[in-house]
Amino acid sequence: MDNETIDACLDRMKREGYFPVKRVEKPIFQEVISEGKTEYVPVSRQIIFEGRLIEQ
Repeated sequence: MDNETIDACLDRMKREGYFPVKRVEKPIFQEVISEGKTEYVPVSRQIIFEGRLIEQ
């Protein structure tokens, strides 16, 4: 979720019955135009966890 820490995300996954098996980070870029040149500057990142259901 937005503005959620990694620990909070992992705790939420555990409460919902999942455990993480894979972590993917995707950069988020911003388009900046300066002096007639277009540049893409990294401004943030999105972290995505793939989870599997905990079998009981």
